[in-house]
Amino acid sequence: MKKTFVLVVLFILPLVAYLFFASGVNNFGKLPLLPEGVLDIPENIDKITFENKITVLGFLGNKVELKKGNTFNLNQKIYKPFYEFNDFQMVMIMPIGTTEKVEELKSELGNLVDIKNWKFIFIEDEEIRAIFNSLKTNLRLDENLGTDYVFIIDKNKNLRGRTDDEEEDTKYGFNATSVAELNNKMEDDVKIILAEYRMALKKNNADRKN
Repeated sequence: MKKTFVLVVLFILPLVAYLFFASGVNNFGKLPLLPEGVLDIPENIDKITFENKITVLGFLGNKVELKKGNTFNLNQKIYKPFYEFNDFQMVMIMPIGTTEKVEELKSELGNLVDIKNWKFIFIEDEEIRAIFNSLKTNLRLDENLGTDYVFIIDKNKNLRGRTDDEEEDTKYGFNATSVAELNNKMEDDVKIILAEYRMALKKNNADRKN
């Protein structure tokens, strides 16, 4: 039993950790940079910013009830595995006037997990369009200022995605209606970008010691 325990500690656990951070189509490489310089959240809104954060960005629109399934998928498949990382946040851009619906949604999400890193930002319609357009994707907001797609923004306010996706070539965002896409693609990509920053931090610390 002791030998088995030692083997697990020495070999199995490091392998599991490696697979956690290195899985995915990019095999522990960097996620490609897509458009740089995504427009940040307007100043003085709850001190929330994309800068120095790894952000999953979404646009729920006026019809929050139509996007509840998306948020539950994201909550289970993306938020729960990563929300305890200090630099990780989920930011949903909301039209003004949706506060009551969002409070109901937050209450439901909060029954499943601590929602401290779910952020809901209420801004004017034109500001919503401006942020979305700054992503420079091949996607569009619907008539309710919402979309089923969510996006990964890095600490330098750049959009990250895939340039060699087997289905879309350039993949700007992830369809939150698809549990398979969140499981098989987005989760991997969030792991990769978290690992990228962890490696950069370790390198910086090592350089300082030298």
